[in-house]
Amino acid sequence: MSIPGKATAVSTQSYFQQHANISTTTLPGLEWQISQAGFGSYRVTVGQKNHEQALRQALQNGINLIDTSSNYGDGGSERLIGRVLAELIDTGELNREQVVVISKVGYLQGFNYTLAEQRKQAGRPFPNLVKYAEGLDHCIHPDFLEDQLTRSLERLNLDTLDVYLLHNPEYYLSWAKRRPLPLDEARRTYYRRIRLAFEYLEQAVADGRIQSYGISSNSFPEPAHSYTFTNLSYIWQIAQEIRSDHHFRWVQLPVNLLETGAATEASQPEGQAVLQFARNHNLAVLINRPLNAIVQESLTRLADVLPPSYPATPEEVSTAVDSCVQLEKQFSSRHLPGLNLDEETNQQLLNYLSLGQMLEGNWDGFGTFQNWQDIRTRFILPRSQTVVEFLSNRPNLPAEAVLWLDEYVEAANIALAALSAFYQEQAAKRTARIQETAVAADPDWQANTLSQTAVRALRSTAGVSAVLVGMRHQRYVLDVLSDLTQPVTVKDRSASWQKMKLGSEL
Repeated sequence: MSIPGKATAVSTQSYFQQHANISTTTLPGLEWQISQAGFGSYRVTVGQKNHEQALRQALQNGINLIDTSSNYGDGGSERLIGRVLAELIDTGELNREQVVVISKVGYLQGFNYTLAEQRKQAGRPFPNLVKYAEGLDHCIHPDFLEDQLTRSLERLNLDTLDVYLLHNPEYYLSWAKRRPLPLDEARRTYYRRIRLAFEYLEQAVADGRIQSYGISSNSFPEPAHSYTFTNLSYIWQIAQEIRSDHHFRWVQLPVNLLETGAATEASQPEGQAVLQFARNHNLAVLINRPLNAIVQESLTRLADVLPPSYPATPEEVSTAVDSCVQLEKQFSSRHLPGLNLDEETNQQLLNYLSLGQMLEGNWDGFGTFQNWQDIRTRFILPRSQTVVEFLSNRPNLPAEAVLWLDEYVEAANIALAALSAFYQEQAAKRTARIQETAVAADPDWQANTLSQTAVRALRSTAGVSAVLVGMRHQRYVLDVLSDLTQPVTVKDRSASWQKMKLGSEL
């Protein structure tokens, strides 16, 4: 049996009588009271006990806003949320009406992608499907929205969803740009599709399946001339044309200390930034990626990084990489021929046994510490471990080859450790500079950690309703709760964000 009820003004306000020390926002029009930080569940999925514990801890201690999507964990995120909500409601620790639950729709990956392929084969495909990439489609047509809303409500175990967002509808514009379609034509089609979706969503409100709706778009903060720009003023006009008492109440977009466009880019009428326009039209604004800044296609994590115990100079890294290169050449010329492998296996071994060759001349081009860690974990280590295991398990491996393998493993470990230390030291200096720049831009943003400063900068900005923070571990929940107990004045901080933008560019 699904959970009846929906978020209400009275119950959300009563929730904070129990959690009076938590900083909150009251949403204009809806009058729901929500915590200034919400539980972001992008990497949260069912079956992970630590994820369940984190969500339970958040709901029990003053965070009453949950954000998810149908494609997070291929539906697993919604299932976990439904399970934890049911548990806390059954025990009387929580009322359904005290919590604001948000989900999103638009992506076809995993199960949804398979579903779409099956419908195509049956002769009833989802209309207006955008083929974005291999294994990834996108759609906001009412037929798809109807199917997905039903599935999301079932997974969440809810009768009514409080907020339903179109998830990155600008994928259509990215697709159109690659074709390429003339910009005017692409934009006409784009906003026509959004209008069609909004008409469906208004009916979903009338049917009691959702309370309100909106759009989550990464391109709201872009310059107006950008091909993929999503214009909030156009979308507001569409909602107004559908009905004057519409339920378009929410926008979600990325803002952080390095990506300031939503506060600094004058893309809306009368030179307003998108945050100003949303505030002037009583739209609730949810901030995503507050701690993950993507600048020039590199990820910077806005959290403190400690300096390495043993820093590595560029010369030390180069020397370590050169050692790997020399050992790889030695293997190819001296040891590989004696293994008597077929040509295909020989080639595969050489392709995988190429750590030094991959890094030579490129090791200082990975951008950020986070990028290096990602490449190391997802690409370098699996390849290196595969070839080491292959050689270690080879019967009758010559003694010279065994000695060589031991030497190579040691050299590879030294090279990887040196590179990690190099990037970690850079990251420690960079995060310290970001913290200094933020506090110089606005002294109110001073906090104990960079992650808390990043959240405080956003929640202190007028027009921001809540900051969505990924909280899949309890320590992340505690970090957010710690900052939410620190009151900060909410006011127009446009000047502070301009200073932050200029300071980051230096």
